[in-house]
Amino acid sequence: MHEIDLKNKNLRTDLIVEMIDLSKKIDGIKHESKKIDNIIVEETTISKEASNVIGKKNGNYKTISFKDITDKDNYQKVKDIFVKTLKKMLKEENIKESDTCLIVGLGNKASTPDALGPKTLDNILVTKHLFTLGEIEEGYRNVSIFLPGVTGNTGIETRDLIKGVTDVIKPDFLIVVDALAATTIDRLNKTIQMSNAGISPGSGIGNNRKSLDRELLGIPVIAIGVPTIVDAVTIASDTIFYMYKHFSYKLNNLDNKKLKLVPDLLQDYKDFNKDLSLEDKAKVFGMIGSLSEDETKELIYEVLSPINYNLMVTPKEIDFILDKLTSLIGNGINESLHKNFNTIS
Repeated sequence: MHEIDLKNKNLRTDLIVEMIDLSKKIDGIKHESKKIDNIIVEETTISKEASNVIGKKNGNYKTISFKDITDKDNYQKVKDIFVKTLKKMLKEENIKESDTCLIVGLGNKASTPDALGPKTLDNILVTKHLFTLGEIEEGYRNVSIFLPGVTGNTGIETRDLIKGVTDVIKPDFLIVVDALAATTIDRLNKTIQMSNAGISPGSGIGNNRKSLDRELLGIPVIAIGVPTIVDAVTIASDTIFYMYKHFSYKLNNLDNKKLKLVPDLLQDYKDFNKDLSLEDKAKVFGMIGSLSEDETKELIYEVLSPINYNLMVTPKEIDFILDKLTSLIGNGINESLHKNFNTIS
């Protein structure tokens, strides 16, 4: 049988929770998880030694996973947790209430899936000019924003532009917002990751640039991102795994009389955890059914990549969802930075 090897191939993800196998204990990785209502908050610490093992920069990562923010109640619940989590990170970085902040929106505003950073800036309360004029009330922090654009438009490395601005205005810390990529459909537009490990501009579309971090800028850098795209490999492989779930759900509910009254299109098997046996997988899918999850992804990658069909994909409702996400993150940052900030409903 053909042997598949993906050591030199790159299955795109920027999420630390997708890069670590929680079933295996790795020295130098600490992970905690808690559930608040239907929202999961995970905290992951990666040591320098562990960073070499998983290929992700060492630091603290906080991940907020949710099912929906399109209604008012869920939106508010997620925003409250976002604010609490960001405030905790600011405290961990020893950032004082008087410290000045520069917020950078990475990405291309003309491309909706890559516009998370630029559109978040539209919701940020900018106060630096008011401090200069001496016209600011107590309870507000000195905040400025910067939209560097993308290297393809400016011809200048994004990190060089940001370093130039920080060298001039000298903020005490930096917040960077950017779109990310994920390797599972479940997390698309439903996960917010923040970390003190910095960020690589363009990471969300697989176009990594040199990292923006404390080592480069000499100040704390807090990166905030949401996966807004997945690649075709992820969609194809997830479809196969959901087919396994679907068949297993059906097999295990053959005698469920109540379920027979529910139309197929309304039967939600997503959280059904009993997997098909290897024998059943092989019966339904042949050789593919005998492959592990990683091997299945590797095979699909090997099929799609040579013909340039490993497309980057985003949901059709991305415009609506992005408006919600950028409002949540922007106003969440405002509440975290300004003690007297109140969101206007």
